[in-house]
Amino acid sequence: MALLKEKKTEIIKKYATKEGDTGSPEVQIAVLSQEIADLNAHLQIHIHDFHSRRGLYMKIGQRRRLLKYLRSKDVDRYQQLIQKLGLRR
Repeated sequence: MALLKEKKTEIIKKYATKEGDTGSPEVQIAVLSQEIADLNAHLQIHIHDFHSRRGLYMKIGQRRRLLKYLRSKDVDRYQQLIQKLGLRR
């Protein structure tokens, strides 16, 4: 369940900190958040898809680690990102 190239490019443009930025924590977290949302929608329909469920848990863990890293490095960027993404309400 990969993201479409156009959707991923759109997310990268929106959250990039500079031109050509694809590896910053903000971009990685935004892409993972979209993939998590897509997997969540898939699992609402396909309840017994345990392989996809494992992938979802792995993506959630990766996003959690990236958020923890960003929070430890720059709290302001962390706060801005979770507000933009609507996380941790």
